[in-house]
Amino acid sequence: MRIALNELARLRRQGTPRGIPSVCSAHPVVLRAALRHGRDTGATVLIEATCNQVNHQGGYTGMKPADFAALVARLAGEEGCAADQIVLGGDHLGPNPWRDRPVAAALAEAESMMAAYVAAGFRKIHLDASMGCAGEPVALDDETTAGRAVRLAAVAEKTAREAGGEEPVYIIGTEVPPPGGADHALDSIEPTAATAVQQTVDIHREFFTKARLGDAFERVIGIVVQPGVEFGNRNVITYRREKAADLVRWLDTEPGLVFEAHSTDYQGEKPLAELVEDGFAVLKVGPELTFVLREALYALDLIASDLLSEYGDRPLYRTMEEVMVARSADWVRHYDGPEAEKRLLRHYSLSDRIRYYWPDPAATAAVERLRSALAGKSIPLPLLWQHLPAAAHFADRPLDPQELLIWRVSESLSTYHRACQA
Repeated sequence: MRIALNELARLRRQGTPRGIPSVCSAHPVVLRAALRHGRDTGATVLIEATCNQVNHQGGYTGMKPADFAALVARLAGEEGCAADQIVLGGDHLGPNPWRDRPVAAALAEAESMMAAYVAAGFRKIHLDASMGCAGEPVALDDETTAGRAVRLAAVAEKTAREAGGEEPVYIIGTEVPPPGGADHALDSIEPTAATAVQQTVDIHREFFTKARLGDAFERVIGIVVQPGVEFGNRNVITYRREKAADLVRWLDTEPGLVFEAHSTDYQGEKPLAELVEDGFAVLKVGPELTFVLREALYALDLIASDLLSEYGDRPLYRTMEEVMVARSADWVRHYDGPEAEKRLLRHYSLSDRIRYYWPDPAATAAVERLRSALAGKSIPLPLLWQHLPAAAHFADRPLDPQELLIWRVSESLSTYHRACQA
């Protein structure tokens, strides 16, 4: 079922809550899986990029917003997903990538990034100016955050008018888990206090109104809060709705809003469904999808090692280890413990920081070698039972490795779609 983002609050008020999975990934296999589901069901496909991943300077993917939009459009055309089903979102759009600079310089970059996102067709915009810049506290007060968010919204509004197309819808609020999950094991995490949410909404409404952007505030469809979910390198904190009861009751006081939940990876269908029922209508997922993609790639690496004498002993795994050790910046601050444990986390952490390394030329070549080695090969059922038993239906027929990878990601995404009832 196709659902517009601005319909989510109305559906909740009517007693028929629905949700939308937000796919936060730039990996082509993950994007194909999301777009293929849209093709097969007609459902809305919400795909988001973050400020660090994609920005006007290229981000860590090397893509500018127009490049990312073009990638999604190309894959959508190849998968047969209609363009009008796709919503592009920008996550944490603010000065975060440049927070080591003075305020004026960081905000100027954030404004340029915002303009690039909206000009490229991104229409779901998370305004996040909560982080301090050089010489400021790490976290800013609500007034400063709201003032900077309004400044960025003004750029978005102006760019949208010039570019044409639909007006942007906005997400406010910044009480989110660390991107990619926590770095340490957690026993529990407290949901956002209802009083804090009320203050965030009131101050943003006031600042939008003062800036004569009241019409834009009417298009604020949701607020980011902490529902009490999180995952670390080694464990997951699942949703406990009784702990979020006060927060959920607050939502009834703002009938035009829903909650957006970040770091919902690895929750499972029942907690995800409860989140949707309670008003957390946008469910962000990213690391889980690349985690299961890595799981399938490593299973195929083992299968090829067992099946083909000329393939070698787990060359994909060995390549990824070499790449990550040689270029450690994207994991070294996040993985602790003795060297043996760090090695384990490099490959199997739930935060899945290995996802930053798949575009590396050596990694790309190793994946392509694996695909070529297994393409058209018939995999014996016992070998799939050994390394990826859920994929047993791919046994004893010519294998298309790409199809198996898309299937594995789709299995995780289907949990979200069932929980969202869409």
